Order: sequence, then structure tokens, then C-alpha cells
Amino acid sequence: MINPLKVGEKAPQFSLPDQDGEYINSQDLKNQRILIYFYPKAMTPGCTVQACNLRDHVEEFKKYNVTILGISTDKPEKLSRFIEKELLNFTLLSDENHEIAQKFGVWGEKEFMGKTYDGIHRISFLIAKDGTVEHIFDNFKTSNHHDIVLNYLKEHTK
Repeated sequence: MINPLKVGEKAPQFSLPDQDGEYINSQDLKNQRILIYFYPKAMTPGCTVQACNLRDHVEEFKKYNVTILGISTDKPEKLSRFIEKELLNFTLLSDENHEIAQKFGVWGEKEFMGKTYDGIHRISFLIAKDGTVEHIFDNFKTSNHHDIVLNYLKEHTK
């Protein structure tokens, strides 16, 4: 059972390595609107579709001053290969110990093909400039995730 953060709650602070092994600290992202999207595994079909759609619409996200960060439990080396292979134009972070996924409440029991295991649930958080959760996206397909987020931004950006 997962228990994701709620709208209005403060987003957890984090310091995670990116695809190049450089640490990204949430403190350095203050006063920015951030889309943090949690995804299960780099270079799998669904995660690739989701990432490529974000890649293809990154300029639209920039119009709303939104920085995109993807978080999975993959090692930085795998994230680097994913970015190279798919020509991704945003940062991916490695949460190998799923510590941040747990703090966001997206780590928990999953079922796939009859097997039960613990993993990251595909949920995205729009973090407001003040560091609180502005909106949660948890009802989408990998193919329309970007549209759902962009539609929200169009309707809720002054």
C-alpha cells in the first residue's frame, strides 16, 4: 500500500546523483516549479514512451517555467545510457536505495504478471516555487502523461 504526498504538503528535500554522477540538491532548485516524475525502470517500453514524450514537449514545459526531473532506482550509468539512446533533454536522478521514493510515498507493493514485488509507482508531482506539492498526477497512461501535465499547466498558470 502506497501513501503519496498530498497537495499542499512540503516536498521532501533530496540530494541524488544524476545521469553523470553529479549530485543534484533540491535546495538548489528553490523558487523553481518542478515536475518530479517517478518511473519504474529506464529503457523499458512504457518508461521510454513517457520520457520521449516529455523530451518532445520540453519547450512547452519551459514556457511554464517548469523543470523536469525523472527519478528511478536505476544506477547513474544506466540513466546515462538511457539519455544517450533516447536523446533526452532533461535530468534523470538515481534513487538506488528508493529513499526519496519512500519519502514521496511512491515506493510499495506492485503486481506484474502474477508476481508481487516492491517498486516505484508511476506518479508525478508538480512542486510549486515554495516547495509544496501543487498537483499530483497519478491517473494517466505513459503515452498521455505529458498532455495531462501540460493541460493542467495551461489551466493553472497565471
